Amino acid sequence: MTPLMIEAALNGATPKSRQPHTPKSPAEITADALACLEAGAGVVHSHIDGYGETGDVASEAYWAGWAPVLQARPDAILYATVAGGKSPEDRFGHYRTLARRGMRMGALDPGSVNLANHGEDGLPGKTSFVYQTSYKDIAWLNDLLAAEQLGPSIAIYEPGFLRATLAYHRAGKLPAGAFVKFYFGGAYNMLDGQESNVTFGLPPTEKALEAYLEMMEGCDLPWAVTIFGGCVTETGLARMAIERGGHVRVGLEDYAGPRTPSNVELVQEVAEIARACGRPVATSAQTAELLKLPA
Repeated sequence: MTPLMIEAALNGATPKSRQPHTPKSPAEITADALACLEAGAGVVHSHIDGYGETGDVASEAYWAGWAPVLQARPDAILYATVAGGKSPEDRFGHYRTLARRGMRMGALDPGSVNLANHGEDGLPGKTSFVYQTSYKDIAWLNDLLAAEQLGPSIAIYEPGFLRATLAYHRAGKLPAGAFVKFYFGGAYNMLDGQESNVTFGLPPTEKALEAYLEMMEGCDLPWAVTIFGGCVTETGLARMAIERGGHVRVGLEDYAGPRTPSNVELVQEVAEIARACGRPVATSAQTAELLKLPA
């Protein structure tokens, strides 16, 4: 049976006030990354504490947390998120420096989506924005990933994101090492952590997963599931994916709920489900082979 790839998304925009175990400082990111790799994660994704930082400033901030990880685990697969700014260079240019230092993947969000907090009337609140990547910027980033030999970590917020991804794949234009992640909208708002119906995408249900898999028919790209604003294990979505040959992303960037787990505990929960299902858990080296990441 194909080994299960686990991605640990360490922090994102999740504040410590909501989840106290969320790593923010470089030292915390280093410790959490190493612990998650030891627990079974094959890929580690993290943000820096400063979305507006771009270029070399952003690269240095990431490197402060990652350098000790790669020193201890040279096979670790690490990748960053996008930065603030209006131009593609501002948003994605730091990937170039990080790739040459050891980053092996890069985030590719192939579309745009409305995001908002939960208003008092139950409707989208005053804090709202369009998280957008135009087709022009998608093409620019795709070329950068190919040039720097970075595997695309592809976030599917909405079905249209998957349509764009499949268009690149079928045209033979998707860089090597692509990993598709289905982001389901959970019961908690991803901006403020409240229980909320103000969310995005498909719900974390079996029918919703089957809808994505129907779109993927005839496509051999590896895929994983996660829930933004929920728990991928408690809902049963992780087990559904594991039983169908898919993979799982987990971590405090995505998790929301009454518990206050650590990233390591979340990785361990997925690994335990994998063992119960008879699937081995992939190491970073095996994950690189399964994704066909460039050397």
